[in-house]
Amino acid sequence: MASDPDERDFIQSIERGFAVLLAFDEDRINPNLAELAAATGLSRPAVRRILLTLQRLGYVRNEGSRWSLTPRVLSIGQHYSASHAMIEIAQPHLLELSAKTGESASLAALDGRDAVYVARVPVRRIMSINVSIGTRIPAYATSMGRVLLAWAPDVLVDEVIAGGLPALTKHTITGVEAFRGVLRQVRSDGWSIVAEELEIGLLSVSAPVRDRSGEVVAALASSTSVGRSSVEAIRSDVVPLLLDAAARISADLGHKSSARREGFY
Repeated sequence: MASDPDERDFIQSIERGFAVLLAFDEDRINPNLAELAAATGLSRPAVRRILLTLQRLGYVRNEGSRWSLTPRVLSIGQHYSASHAMIEIAQPHLLELSAKTGESASLAALDGRDAVYVARVPVRRIMSINVSIGTRIPAYATSMGRVLLAWAPDVLVDEVIAGGLPALTKHTITGVEAFRGVLRQVRSDGWSIVAEELEIGLLSVSAPVRDRSGEVVAALASSTSVGRSSVEAIRSDVVPLLLDAAARISADLGHKSSARREGFY
């Protein structure tokens, strides 16, 4: 019997190469062979061959028994930015939003279960992790993720729920029906505020960015801390600024807004 066409076209060696590259993170800045093997689930000989290939291509370097990434890996993200006009279009709006709010402004896209930062104007560090372009955060517990999921296909929402909604703080919504209800509310409101569900002390608000066809292609966010603001203040002061910025980015992408509020279509 013929194998699945998708399986025939799948190149496992590429998957393994990316697995090794992605194993380098804040906890493994200069890992050795054993640490990379443990992180990827691959054998040491397989990891060694992949590292030697990546070294020859210029993406990693060897320092005794330790390995590290080279600046060449940044070119991968640079190619993404260069090929996505949305990022260039959004950047001045992010700067303006950050200037008006005095807080960090970010743009994120959905990738599987995660929201991934694709553009950002940082003001201060308010999360325990160092957020930069390419940082991934769980979509279900973040305002950006919920905006992206609120307009995502049902099958994708089902996949996120099937993967589990573990509590990241005591405030994280983990019930399936409650989570679906939150997404319905986000779609109705046209924006999302999340308070301390990803991290204690973190407040964020997001709104959808649409392309020419009206599809939600990104989420625009403003983030702060409970020590600097409140849900009520964000709702009254930041949401109007955020919706205006998101509408202007969408217009620059060719979206023609309806007379109805953005949240209702």
